[in-house]
Amino acid sequence: MRYELMLPHQIRKAIAENWPVVLPLGVLEYHGEHMAVGMDTLAVVKTLELFEKEADIVILPPFYYGTASYAVAPPEGSGSVQVGGNALAPFAEELFYSLLRIGFRNVHAIIHHQTENFAAGMPTDLAFKSAGRQAIFRFLEKERGEGWWGTQAMADYYSGHAAGENFFNWVQVHPLMPATMNGQYPFDHAGIGETSLMLALCPEAVDAGHFADNTGWYTASASEASAELGQKGVAMILDHLRAILSA
Repeated sequence: MRYELMLPHQIRKAIAENWPVVLPLGVLEYHGEHMAVGMDTLAVVKTLELFEKEADIVILPPFYYGTASYAVAPPEGSGSVQVGGNALAPFAEELFYSLLRIGFRNVHAIIHHQTENFAAGMPTDLAFKSAGRQAIFRFLEKERGEGWWGTQAMADYYSGHAAGENFFNWVQVHPLMPATMNGQYPFDHAGIGETSLMLALCPEAVDAGHFADNTGWYTASASEASAELGQKGVAMILDHLRAILSA
């Protein structure tokens, strides 16, 4: 369900049943002359809409204003919007803290931007990862008081943690395309992989008439894209979503 359309009784049901609450996280960035600047975020939104048909989830309004950087192209006339990670972190902490206050305990942000480096982290995902931890610590201290972890009530913390009972999992950040997809689907920027995803998920975001206008090396394979290849990528992404969005 889209969060902005939910009624309070539906929110309470989602809390009681521990539905995944998902934030599509991304950027507005130049993706060549043939593709929309919202590609990274659109890929998350559109796959979540497909996943929603088979599972109960809450989809938050997407956040497009991540750290695009100007590494691909300067912003003038290209459309990239850059918000630094240091500015994102306070916003993200307040967002996650508010969701915890509401009662959600199964919160996920999913990103498709610079995620070939997800294990090490890049500005947008690092800002939201750190914010999630900060929000959880802040919430627990508010609810339980200082010294909460050292109380006798937490004596089973390590055994519970080993069994998967970890409140630091209340807020998680994931890549849309996991490392297991490496070698199985082309990971690129505005090339055959991303263009195929958009042809499968959001064809109006691609204009084949502008392939010839591209000059960047990273777009050289874009004209080879197909909706059929994109569907293969979508299927793998949906398998990934099934694995991570379990209540």
